[in-house]
Amino acid sequence: MSVRELVVLGTASQVPTRHRNHNGYLLRWDGQGLLFDPGEGTQRQMLRAGVAAHDINRICVTHFHGDHSLGLAGVIQRINLDRVPHPITAHYPASGEHFFDRLRYATAYRETVRLKQRPVAADGELDRSKSYALEARKLSHPVESYGYRLVEPDARRMLPDRLAAHGIAGPDIGRLQRTGEWNGVRLDEVSELRPGQKFAFVMDTRLCEGVYALAAGVDMLVIESTFLDEDLQLAVDHGHLTVGQAAGVAVDAGVRHLVLTHFSQRYSDPGEFERQARAAGFAGELTIAQDLMRVPLPKRN
Repeated sequence: MSVRELVVLGTASQVPTRHRNHNGYLLRWDGQGLLFDPGEGTQRQMLRAGVAAHDINRICVTHFHGDHSLGLAGVIQRINLDRVPHPITAHYPASGEHFFDRLRYATAYRETVRLKQRPVAADGELDRSKSYALEARKLSHPVESYGYRLVEPDARRMLPDRLAAHGIAGPDIGRLQRTGEWNGVRLDEVSELRPGQKFAFVMDTRLCEGVYALAAGVDMLVIESTFLDEDLQLAVDHGHLTVGQAAGVAVDAGVRHLVLTHFSQRYSDPGEFERQARAAGFAGELTIAQDLMRVPLPKRN
């Protein structure tokens, strides 16, 4: 059965709190698992959330600040300890390859898994599988940072009434889908386009072109909202977004489900993030992320 959901492992900015772990997010996409920004404590959060090392197929790191990457050492060693049977691909900014190497080999362990390092050096497509293409866009932060975007290929939805009107049934439907035409009937005459789902992951950044490119038309946008709107200057100075900026991006980009995360420890009322996101005009589905939360992707259109 197809499962597409976000498992939130941690939501804190810079330092963990009593209620929030360092960052960590696992996207379940059908049979694949993409682990984003494993901060310190991610391995324990995986255990608490029911996520196994075997669930990970790809690791995507936005940048090499500790709250987004210090968990790599433990996660990589756990992958090898559990002898995950499939290869795992890791993406991260190319300028931080020395940080990745240090974390990968932070202590002694036995390597049993093929971990492929695929650093990101420029905007564009990183990889493609049957169910999605993975893209990256550069962000604006004091250290080099990239956001990630998954795009499912468009498909076609068969229309039973039109099939019946043309006398197409049974195995002939499959033949029509494979060839694009059957007995003089074209595929577009008996079907309609079903846009593929899209997901974007945007962490530490100021507003920039990359943020909008990643968010454009996505079904789910996971985005940092480190500061409330009254602390805009702090956000600008430190290379972050306010909740109003993040929500404004979602409005402009036509996002269906907005997931806000990466909250500064200075705030004690999560409800204020929801209030300011709504005040910025976002009317879609909204989640203020909490540790160990599971958030399903919106149903396909």
